[in-house]
Amino acid sequence: MSECTLIPNFLSYLKYEKHFSEHTAKCYGADLVQYREFLAPNENTRSRDDSWQGTTATATAVAQDISVDQLLVEATVDTIREYLAHLSSHEYSKSTTARKVATLRSFYKFLVKREVIDINPVMAIKSPKQEKKLPKFLEYEEIQRLLDAPDTDSWLGSRDRAILETLYSTGLRVSELVSLNMEDIDFLGEVVHVRGKGKKERISPIGSSALQAIQHYIEFRNRRSQTNDIDPKVLFVNKHGNRLSTRSVRRKMDKYLLAAGLDPAISPHTLRHSFATHLLNNGADLRSVQELLGHQSLSTTQVYTHLTTSKIKEVYENAHPRSAEEESF
Repeated sequence: MSECTLIPNFLSYLKYEKHFSEHTAKCYGADLVQYREFLAPNENTRSRDDSWQGTTATATAVAQDISVDQLLVEATVDTIREYLAHLSSHEYSKSTTARKVATLRSFYKFLVKREVIDINPVMAIKSPKQEKKLPKFLEYEEIQRLLDAPDTDSWLGSRDRAILETLYSTGLRVSELVSLNMEDIDFLGEVVHVRGKGKKERISPIGSSALQAIQHYIEFRNRRSQTNDIDPKVLFVNKHGNRLSTRSVRRKMDKYLLAAGLDPAISPHTLRHSFATHLLNNGADLRSVQELLGHQSLSTTQVYTHLTTSKIKEVYENAHPRSAEEESF
């Protein structure tokens, strides 16, 4: 099989034209590599997978040495259906399968746009129906326990408290948080300049508690920078003075979840869910929360419209004219 060029071209398009993050582009790439292996499995793949039967197109390709790009271009609706059956036989979840279908739909849409093919074969494919899961969120008491976990008498502890406060106060994605620079924090205006997905920028309000935590961390950091080399541009740095990674933030949160006696399955993204849920539970309108989260579509934000049972009951009792009236029969 000759070298594949269409997939690398698509990934370059995602990164440099659509401005997808490195992580997102990697996920698309992994899905497409798996699809490519299904269309044109090498000997190692076939020897590892006894259940592999291959498609008619693949069998022809192996015999005639058709290129991988040609297999990708000549894929039909039936090819995609055979691939989905292959995924099903390996017991992939509905959510994972849906993501892979979305990847293929975007890839073939790109090929249509570049006039490599005329019709997107995935357009006739329906994504598997998924069970809608409500996002997990923390109650405010749990948030308080988590925020109180770091030791703010040390420079790393003060940094971690500032990180947790900022995540909960602004609802930032972790990737947005670690991208913050010193100049992005407006202490006077109480806002943060955020670079979001797809290089889209927004201004996000930030609460006084988070600003105080950031200021406390900066005071520690300034003293340390006199003796250590710290990147002066970056807001949240690691112990070596360089920009923190998203993985480091996750590791730090794991540590404080344990210290606070909270569910270790909670992720930094749970603070974003909690931010949105608490705003809605306290009367914020959906459109405003959409803007604060940096969601392009309102439908993405609607997943947060779940309310706690106690809140629903409170709203009902306050709003319904006959919720509390007693009648004698």
